[in-house]
Amino acid sequence: MKKLKMGTPAMGVAIGAILVGAAALVMIIGFWKALLLVVLFAVGFFIGTVDNKQEFIREKANKIIPAKDAKVIDIKSEITRDQDERNQGFQAPVMTETGTKPAGTEEETEEDGE
Repeated sequence: MKKLKMGTPAMGVAIGAILVGAAALVMIIGFWKALLLVVLFAVGFFIGTVDNKQEFIREKANKIIPAKDAKVIDIKSEITRDQDERNQGFQAPVMTETGTKPAGTEEETEEDGE
């Protein structure tokens, strides 16, 4: 089973075999019967593998339908705030006649009085 990792040839053969089996089922018994078979398999897999079914369903339902007291997040303001925090202290380089220097390190030059 260690060889069955995504991106390996063994996984490609396994997925190919599963898809050939699914295609054979569709051709032999029809699309809707094959779909029913897949759905019943998924339900059986769920019943057999999930320990706390109520908690699992509650977590999934809360992701789809959040609680009434859940805080609504304005994603645009959160992104802006995050970018401001990351850019805090960052100073863009300043172009000078001799090249670029970090901002704040510019040397003050004496101007000729006109």
